[in-house]
Amino acid sequence: MSHATDIGADRLLDMPQPELDRLFRASPPGDIPRGRGLGTVLLGRSPRMNAVAAVLTRRLAWQGKVFEPGGRELRNLVTPFGIRAVRARVYRDSSWSDDGACIVLDYSRTSLVAHWIRDEIRSVGQGVYLGNVYWGRRKVLDFSLTFRDAPT
Repeated sequence: MSHATDIGADRLLDMPQPELDRLFRASPPGDIPRGRGLGTVLLGRSPRMNAVAAVLTRRLAWQGKVFEPGGRELRNLVTPFGIRAVRARVYRDSSWSDDGACIVLDYSRTSLVAHWIRDEIRSVGQGVYLGNVYWGRRKVLDFSLTFRDAPT
């Protein structure tokens, strides 16, 4: 898939919140990913603060997501050991941010610990997705997923 702005995950760390929001709204949903996506938490603050938060989160709590081959479910990679846990359903739907198409990662019926969480992702570059995290209907965080084995 070709993008007007082919953005890598490192560039997302430098973006302030309003720029992340604009990029999400301007991006297509892309294909439902397959395989392991390296996760990065995006605070939308200063580049230094973003980088520190991303490193700490990856080392201590969350490394990314593994999408099943069928594209209908995923599991998060959690703890410093990258344990596959916290399952979500994966499907296309309208985004809560702008009613445009997105890929939804829905924990409401698959997870006791995250049943109030909904993630939405859109493709922003070759193998790179930008995501919004909702707690209930309130957006609380952004993240990116990078798939190294993305087709060229």
